[in-house]
Amino acid sequence: MGKRADATTAARQTPAAKPARRRGAGKAGDGAERHQEIYRRIREAIVEHRLKPGARLREDALAEVFGVSRTGIRKILQRLALEHLVTLTPRRGASVARPSIEEARDVFAARQLVECQLMPWAARRLTPADVAALRELAASERRALRAGEQSQAIQLSARFHQRLAELAGNAPLAEFIERLCSRSSLILAVYGGRGHLGCESHDHDELVTLLESGRGERAVAFMQRHLKAIEASLSIHDEADEAPDFYTIFSS
Repeated sequence: MGKRADATTAARQTPAAKPARRRGAGKAGDGAERHQEIYRRIREAIVEHRLKPGARLREDALAEVFGVSRTGIRKILQRLALEHLVTLTPRRGASVARPSIEEARDVFAARQLVECQLMPWAARRLTPADVAALRELAASERRALRAGEQSQAIQLSARFHQRLAELAGNAPLAEFIERLCSRSSLILAVYGGRGHLGCESHDHDELVTLLESGRGERAVAFMQRHLKAIEASLSIHDEADEAPDFYTIFSS
């Protein structure tokens, strides 16, 4: 009886065996917040042209740079593919999307349909604080251009258009325009000339002036001309696929 009791006590004190750890799983950097940060950084690198259209996005290389598992990177790339910023090809893997001519036309047609029609809404809702914020975005864009900070200027230009959509007061349409602006950035990288940003920064100031004075219909016509001018400036421009240096791109 005593031996049986001792065996029972020993069994209770012996720690349970831990489940076998899956190979490649559970890296220290894996987690929802970390994955969101990596998603944001890769997305920004694509939108700002630091990752060029057609550039291969190797899971193993990205996993090493960010210190997460390949499974985590794969999920992030799949998310970016849903936004049309990444292309997933069987047996080749992921690469930065290279928009076709047809896609470029479709994206700008969608922006014409949606973005322009939000201008009267924005004109009715804009407050003095909103106007000041928009003018500061336009001024920041000009400063970035003067300083030769093209990536920053691209981001600020897209942010200006996104902020206008947000101020119109329709959240779903604002989210849609944010994605269209991201895709427009890729289109500019493929079909725009070297150093081409698409938007003329002074156009943004003129647009704010129209909205501030409540001239929503004039702002519609102005935005139409603005978007058409961007589209008209594009030409076919292909670059050979290259292996990007992830350490340089994501070093900051």
